[in-house]
Amino acid sequence: MASKLLMITVFVLDLIAFSLAVAAEQRRSTATIQTDTEQVYTYCVYDSDISTGFGVGAFLFLMVSQVLIMVASSCFCCGKALSPGSSRGCAVLLFIICWVTFFIAEVCLLAGSVRNAYHTKYRSSLLFNDKPVSCERVRKGVFAAGAAFIFFSSIISEFYYVSYSKARGSPGPYGGEAGVGMTTYK
Repeated sequence: MASKLLMITVFVLDLIAFSLAVAAEQRRSTATIQTDTEQVYTYCVYDSDISTGFGVGAFLFLMVSQVLIMVASSCFCCGKALSPGSSRGCAVLLFIICWVTFFIAEVCLLAGSVRNAYHTKYRSSLLFNDKPVSCERVRKGVFAAGAAFIFFSSIISEFYYVSYSKARGSPGPYGGEAGVGMTTYK
């Protein structure tokens, strides 16, 4: 039987991760091009860098959620074998899909956080007609894609755990002797 406490804990962690990813998308850093006081160089000025923290927080909460599910299910590969049947087949399929969606979500969150934290340091000269400054920032939708895959990973990991628990909890085939012993009792 699936542990309700574990499922609620994982759901809350995934909900926090989803909320942080959405907040990171809403608070992506923006940049403006400024000219120095002598009117010689242009450079980038970035606003708040809070979305990097939100992205890293979402990354960590999702990772803790995945670790809890995998520890509770013995990472599907450790422990005694599961009972044959549709629950085991479903658990195998959901295990694979769970890891794929988890990996994609983590890559989106990590890449978005790293890219959002990167700020261009160089300048361009107005006197020598250098190419204009490009203020690097994270593209719109990177954290949103991470949030979407957090949502998918959350649902799939919950179904995986339920399916795994059902396959683990069902009684296996009787392994004892089928006949009746005919020895004398003393």
